[in-house]
Amino acid sequence: RYTWRPLLEREQTLERSSAQPYEIMQQEIRPLLAVDIIEQLHRQFALLSGGRGKDGAPIITFPEYSGFGDLVAEDFQNVVTYLTSIPSLDVASIGFVIIIDRRRDKWSSVKASLTRIAGAFPGNLQLVLVLRPSRFFQRAIADIGMKLHRDDFKMKVPIVMLNSLSDLYGYVDKGQLTCELGGNLDYCHSQWIHRRTAIENFAVTVKTTAQMLQKFGTDLAETELPNDVQCTKDLLTTHTEKHDKLKDELKLAMKQGTTLLGCIKEQAAKSENHQLNPDEMENHITVERLLAQLDETENAFEQFWSKHHLKLEQCLQFRHFEHDFREVKVSLDSLMATLTALSDIGDCVTLVDMLLKDLKTLEEKAQESLEKAQLHALHGDQLIQSNHYSVDSIRPKCVELRRICDDFTNEAQKKYDVLSKSRQIHKGIDKVNQWCDSGVYLLASQAVDKCQSQEGAEAALQDIEKFLETAKENQLSDLKNIHNQYELVLNVEVKANVQKALKRLDDVQEMFEKRQVSLKKLSAKQTRPVQPVAPRPESSPKRPAPHKTPKTTCPAPEAVDVLIMGFINLSALTNTTKGLLCNCCVLTDPVFFLPRHIMNELIETERLYVEELQSIMEGYAAELDNTELSPLIPAALENKKDVLFGNLPEIYEFHNRTFFKELENCMERPELVGTCFLKRKEELQIYEKYCQNKPRSEALWRQCGDSLFFQECQKKLDHKLSLDAYLLKPVQRITKYQLMVKASLSLRLIFHFSTIQSQVYCMCEGVGLMSPVCLSHPQGNLSELGKLLMQGSFNVWTDHKKGHSKVKDLARFKPMQRHLFLYNKMLLFCKKREETTDGHEKPSASYSFKHSLKVMLACGVRDIKKFEVWYNGREEVYIIQVHVHKLSALKLNCFHLND
Repeated sequence: RYTWRPLLEREQTLERSSAQPYEIMQQEIRPLLAVDIIEQLHRQFALLSGGRGKDGAPIITFPEYSGFGDLVAEDFQNVVTYLTSIPSLDVASIGFVIIIDRRRDKWSSVKASLTRIAGAFPGNLQLVLVLRPSRFFQRAIADIGMKLHRDDFKMKVPIVMLNSLSDLYGYVDKGQLTCELGGNLDYCHSQWIHRRTAIENFAVTVKTTAQMLQKFGTDLAETELPNDVQCTKDLLTTHTEKHDKLKDELKLAMKQGTTLLGCIKEQAAKSENHQLNPDEMENHITVERLLAQLDETENAFEQFWSKHHLKLEQCLQFRHFEHDFREVKVSLDSLMATLTALSDIGDCVTLVDMLLKDLKTLEEKAQESLEKAQLHALHGDQLIQSNHYSVDSIRPKCVELRRICDDFTNEAQKKYDVLSKSRQIHKGIDKVNQWCDSGVYLLASQAVDKCQSQEGAEAALQDIEKFLETAKENQLSDLKNIHNQYELVLNVEVKANVQKALKRLDDVQEMFEKRQVSLKKLSAKQTRPVQPVAPRPESSPKRPAPHKTPKTTCPAPEAVDVLIMGFINLSALTNTTKGLLCNCCVLTDPVFFLPRHIMNELIETERLYVEELQSIMEGYAAELDNTELSPLIPAALENKKDVLFGNLPEIYEFHNRTFFKELENCMERPELVGTCFLKRKEELQIYEKYCQNKPRSEALWRQCGDSLFFQECQKKLDHKLSLDAYLLKPVQRITKYQLMVKASLSLRLIFHFSTIQSQVYCMCEGVGLMSPVCLSHPQGNLSELGKLLMQGSFNVWTDHKKGHSKVKDLARFKPMQRHLFLYNKMLLFCKKREETTDGHEKPSASYSFKHSLKVMLACGVRDIKKFEVWYNGREEVYIIQVHVHKLSALKLNCFHLND
């Protein structure tokens, strides 16, 4: 707040002549003004002509007035009081000279005048001069009456009875008398009244203006500064408008006083010899003093307004600064949170490159905000240098902005350094793995029969030595040094991968050392011919390898050759032989890869899928809240929006904002699509909730699907199919993912089937298991059976120890067509039925319960196409054969059955 000092300070030593209008302006009780007694003044029964006595006493003249005796006492009192208040205090203290002109009147009039003056004159009297009646008889009466009644007038001053004007001139100079008394004092009573009224009006104007300025200044001083930009703008505008209005009032008052002063000066300029009488001089001084006072008031107010206006402008600047500071800080905090959440290690070179790319993108995105923050801090410095009143609030914000910018820059550089080191490490791991793969391939490609001769062994030995030289060229040993150097910035997983790669490098090098020892023996000079050994029959590709636990050490070169050449097509291998090959050859999993045409189809169908989900949300779900369509909404659908659509909004948001963009990013690098699926494995579980709700949704649709509401929505969207067909899209989408992965798998040998491929396929298969089914289960709620692990159609035979012989005979020849549901707690045998429902072009599937196994005590594989499940000592046995087109899926998911 400001300290408001009164603009007007009353001067204690002002003269009465100049103080009278000033007192009018200052006194709380309003004094008597000319405008209040304008009618009485116009009667002209008493005048203050401006003349002075010999010692400077002001002269009040009572001219001849026929109705003097009839004057109301209050009117006389007001006029006399007003006239005596006009001269200054110094002049009034001398005493007034009263001239009573009764030359044409009677003694009674003289007596009445003296009586009134004696009883009601408010000022000091110095002398009373009476021009007695000129007629002889009245003059004689006046002389006698004066002698008889002198004491009745109770005047302490002399009362002089004058016979003529010449006698008057002995007391008062002729130049101080008006023409009516034979003098040459220029006086016009109407002009005098007009000027007195103008002066007093100007004094009131000055007082009113000063009061308005003082009130406005007080309001400004008590104004609290706003806390937001808009309120500060409004306050600045309001105060500026009020200031401009008061400024106009000041100009008008100044113009009024200047005009009045000009009129007074004009009176003095009538002739070269003309001089203003004392009263006119006092009027001139009074107006000049009021103008000076008004000018002083204006200057004081302008100084105060200048400070106040500056503070309001600084307040507005500060509010803008605060607003921009909050926006910049929110942006920087968001960028900092994103930067902090960005991984700084990565799992492989490809992911590290993606993280580096994301980091660069984030830095580019943050550049604008960082520049804004720096500019805003610079703006804060400028405000501080301009002596802003909120320096203590601005300086910390500037410091904070610069600190956040420095933190972001330092953290980004730190992330870049760590990622660069991580990339170097992962690149080293890849070099080691690639070298190991090439080494294993080299060992496996050396033909056994050719190595039996001295020449063949020497050639193989040269190949090995030449290959070992590449280890030095590729600087494989640097991986350990890099690991030791960057160990502090690595996480546990990366450290484990480094140790695994180093261990693998040692194992492969050991394999080469053993092969070198064998080849050196073969290359030595032989004392007898060497007979080549053919592969053993049990290692032939046409016969399965013996079921025994493989050793972890590398087998002899002959066994490796047999494995590599004999089991190129691993589709016929058992799990044991496949594991043996992996251990012997130190195989690595290639990344999951989709052919380009499948990748294109995946992205295009994903785009269409997102658009269809959006049309459902905007064309149906949102319209349920449209008041215009509320009369068409069926009663059965009231408050059941979540039942009809399930968690479809959640599915749409996931695909639209996350999954679709990630798949698009894999367009040029299809090898990352598997990682994309695995990364979002948890999010894809949202389909489980949707599928669980699907039966309820379909039941609700059957109740209200034919309503006018859905017909109107379908018409607006121009859909050929009704809503229920689009509500099947999520279920169909999961199936689409499975088909695409299967198509990818069918294009390559199982030898190239990697760990990540199997995980992606099993994940899609697992999510696909959540598709809703209509299953009649007499033993209770399906949710009590646990999670649905697998389902599928199979040929089923029974081979029971107990039961009718006919059942056994039928089991041998004709299988039963059953659809199996494998839950955590139970295996259900059901029969699939096709039913045609309204609104669907295709029949929907339903399943009737036939049998169940609560606990699977045993399970065995009969051959590559069949397996058995039994319990109670094989009293109840089920032989299950997968359909031909499901065979590959059985291979991939057999671990579910083992669980």
